Amino acid sequence: MKKLLTTVAMAASFATVASADFARVEMGVGAWVQAPSGKITYDVNGANGSNTSNEKEETTGYAWLLVKHPLPIIPNLRVEYAQIKDTGVATGTFKNFVASGGATSLDITQFDIIPYYNILDNTFWMTIDLGLDIKVMNSKFTADGVTISGVPTASYEDTTTIALPLLYARGRVEIPFTGIGVEADVKYVSYDSNTVYDARAKVDYTLGFIPVIQPAIEIGYRVQHIETNGDTEAAINMDFKGVYAGLMLRF
Repeated sequence: MKKLLTTVAMAASFATVASADFARVEMGVGAWVQAPSGKITYDVNGANGSNTSNEKEETTGYAWLLVKHPLPIIPNLRVEYAQIKDTGVATGTFKNFVASGGATSLDITQFDIIPYYNILDNTFWMTIDLGLDIKVMNSKFTADGVTISGVPTASYEDTTTIALPLLYARGRVEIPFTGIGVEADVKYVSYDSNTVYDARAKVDYTLGFIPVIQPAIEIGYRVQHIETNGDTEAAINMDFKGVYAGLMLRF
């Protein structure tokens, strides 16, 4: 019995090591069909500005790159690019302009820099990653037909860049001998009535019979929520959610 248990333990240990990916590179590009909703309000110092989403679907691109290496002390790296867009209608008094039903647009370009560690590394076909996401958001807001300092103006434009630290977690399960993977990840931060999260769930299929560079396809659903309390600036309460699909390469 002791010999049998030892043999089983050694086999399990070998399977765990054999299934681990000591080094890996993955990348993907695709399109995200997002449905925005919510509003931006400004009520500081007696103002009453409100910008409401038209809830019109927008299709934007995304890209990502994952690099895993065999050095356990140094974190692995994932970088991402995505864009969220919205059109709406603004009315009332804002910090820098007065609006009376003019059209608005919001365009936010995002770059996520994610150092992470493998808690489980394809162990019995399961992967768990934990890390920190630095989300850099470059936003551009425009409003048409506004009044600035009492003067009617064709449009108002404002740009802002911020960097937010978010916690990052990812889980993945490979279905043995099928090339199919099921994956979900979330980035999350909440403080002082401000909350931002970015969550995804997807299924992908890898053409594993192709050596070295293995192409794959992915399809999933993504939800991003932005909520700020607006103590000194505009308060945002918006969601961007919808299906995404793309192509991948796994090295």
